[in-house]
Amino acid sequence: MESGYCSDNLQSAVPVFAALGDPVRLSIVARLSENGPLPTVQLTDGTGGITRQGINRHLRVLEDAGLVESARVGRVRQWQLRAQQIAIIREHLDRLSAVWDARIEGLRAFVEDGDER
Repeated sequence: MESGYCSDNLQSAVPVFAALGDPVRLSIVARLSENGPLPTVQLTDGTGGITRQGINRHLRVLEDAGLVESARVGRVRQWQLRAQQIAIIREHLDRLSAVWDARIEGLRAFVEDGDER
């Protein structure tokens, strides 16, 4: 990985990965990913006793990280994932994966070449 990528682009991903580091927030993202836009009250259901105010705090962290956005639909606030931000996360993970794939391939080649000697 080139150093410019690490310092500049990866720095912008820090708040996103920090937000996803909490199991409740990761669960919210997973639910929104599976079920599409959901109102706050539905996101509160099945959270193991977390209050609506607690869910709202988690949603604000996700919103500040750019992972979700909301809109008022009547008296209800609907939350949905921001596809663009999810794509950015995927790009970071794909780059990391490519680096590790190359390292594993290099190790495999080294081990196999060593067996031939």
